[in-house]
Amino acid sequence: MTKTDSEHSRNGDTGLVIWLTGLSGSGKSTLADRLYEVLNKKLPRVEKLDGDVIRSYFPSTGFTKAARDEHIKRVGFIASLLEKHGVTVIASFISPYSDTRKLVRNMCGNFLEVHVKASIEECERRDVKGLYKKVRAGEITNFTGIDDPYEEPVNPEVVVDTEKLTVEEAAEKILQAISLSCEAK
Repeated sequence: MTKTDSEHSRNGDTGLVIWLTGLSGSGKSTLADRLYEVLNKKLPRVEKLDGDVIRSYFPSTGFTKAARDEHIKRVGFIASLLEKHGVTVIASFISPYSDTRKLVRNMCGNFLEVHVKASIEECERRDVKGLYKKVRAGEITNFTGIDDPYEEPVNPEVVVDTEKLTVEEAAEKILQAISLSCEAK
């Protein structure tokens, strides 16, 4: 489902959805914060949608495959509406299933998938929120990467390995991809 230019943006500016996907603890939110800081200085309209923040407004969202898919579809729809109105959207969501990420990609006219890559061991070592510890203690189930799958993107536009790159280096790699994608249009 490709949008025409008139459907894509009503105000003449082209929006963009930068979709950060990866395991819990991979660095998605940190990277989204950095991208927002940089892009907000350069572009007229930038919005950040973060998985933890969105879930705080929709606390009944579950963690079954069906609930996760529905959650990502809703967020993808919001992102596509913002993009259609010329907003650059930075979306940071685990979004573990490839078919749901593909659905979101198809909703958007200008979509950049970024795999924020880190091993499960590194994510567990970082464990900023203490979630992996709770999983190992049996307090949390259906946890992506442990007892629920994470389907790594097959052909993302960008891969940033946060075990090898600093936040600055990862952000720069994404910004370069954005620049190239804008030049191609």
